[in-house]
Amino acid sequence: MKKILTILILLVLAVGSQAKVRLPHIICDNMVLQQQTDARLWGWAQPGKSVKITTSWNNEVISTKADKNGKWLVKVKTPKASYSPLSVTFDDGEPLTINNVLSGEVWVCAGQSNMEMPVKGFGMCPVENYNHWVIESTQHAGIRSVKIPSEMRSEPQEDAFCEWRVCSPETVGEFSATGYFFARLMHSALDIPIGLIEANKGGTRVESWLTKENLQKYTSDPTDSVEICKKWAQWDYHRSLLWGNGTFNPILNYTVKGILYYQGCSNVGDPGDQYSERMKLLVQQWRSQFGLGEIPFYFVQIAPWAYDDGDVNGISGALLREQQWKATQMIPNSSLVCINDLVYPYEFSQIHPTQKQPVGERLAYTALHRDYGFENVRYKSASYKDMIIKNDTVFIHLQDNYAADAPFEQMKGFEIAGEDRVFHPAQARHFWQPGGGYWDEAIAIVCPEVKKPVAVRYCFKNFQIGNVKNGANLPLFPFRTDNW
Repeated sequence: MKKILTILILLVLAVGSQAKVRLPHIICDNMVLQQQTDARLWGWAQPGKSVKITTSWNNEVISTKADKNGKWLVKVKTPKASYSPLSVTFDDGEPLTINNVLSGEVWVCAGQSNMEMPVKGFGMCPVENYNHWVIESTQHAGIRSVKIPSEMRSEPQEDAFCEWRVCSPETVGEFSATGYFFARLMHSALDIPIGLIEANKGGTRVESWLTKENLQKYTSDPTDSVEICKKWAQWDYHRSLLWGNGTFNPILNYTVKGILYYQGCSNVGDPGDQYSERMKLLVQQWRSQFGLGEIPFYFVQIAPWAYDDGDVNGISGALLREQQWKATQMIPNSSLVCINDLVYPYEFSQIHPTQKQPVGERLAYTALHRDYGFENVRYKSASYKDMIIKNDTVFIHLQDNYAADAPFEQMKGFEIAGEDRVFHPAQARHFWQPGGGYWDEAIAIVCPEVKKPVAVRYCFKNFQIGNVKNGANLPLFPFRTDNW
């Protein structure tokens, strides 16, 4: 018996000594590498063992050694984006090669369910024009995506079971809809490969993605996994820390271009400026963890929905949108996409609106203008600038309107209030009067019930759809001039 055990042990040791280098699942066939940069590749081998990495595009050989924990990491210079298949070989005595690798642009798709929502939709939540996107996906094989499993972990994870998918009629239905429509327009505009890393989870709060250190320093949330689970026993997707550990941490070594983020619904009701402050904290954290500098952070304002147990006229959702607007003023190299127009009237109780194509495309407009030289692409929504009150009329001016406040007449979504602080629906139209002073080109707002207006609101409710757009046909950001 002892002889048999000895033989078995020797066999195990022999196999272990010849085992191939191990890679994280995200480094695999079909992956997209960030072009023209020092992209990181990493993995595990026996402690102290040498690993050689050879890249097909320049036959460069990089040597490294696994540390005492068996970890290793190298940087490789990636070529200009193209559709030419590349390969990378990892050799610690037994070579391992990954194939059909492309060089292109890589973006992270983070957030909660409206980012997670796939092209095929959720149950009872379809994505508009699904069949068209399946058929048309044959034109976008240059788009690839990897979905990180949405998992909770008590400790930060270095790997997650996943694989890169090549866009096709068989796979596109699983892609993040918002991410895919972003990538689809980017692919058409740039004609280069686009890679999406989907690291998100429906229902998560901004705190779900913060580290233990940040939660302890800046919040009162528990950081012990047992206490976390107790606090959010009913709604596990609200849990802090655990989702970041399991779902986001595995991608932090990957070299990316930027982050797309669509989240906020689960933070509706947060007090004061808590959400904007924690958004700023999260972006600082992610940028530090990626170690790639001040990478772009483009995020989506939450859509109209009947928060407060179905109260379309409540304002808790509007307050969260206001916090998102404040966050974009606080976060460098960030931009916020307004989607107040991308819900149908009957979707007041549907938190996953069907119109995902324009959401992704507005994110793409932002990236194309800010990061890829498309200076004539207009990506900004108009926002409130200032107002003048003259008698019973409020004249407001907007910024980033691209020389147009449309429609010319019958603008919808405005309310005004007097000193009693009671808001009434108002009539609004474009106003122009030669020589009329500062207000000669403005939006004029009046209401028969308010003779002495003091404040204006635009779509500042849980569910209110306005119709004001700018010269880029992008919607006006909801706003208020009061602080009541």
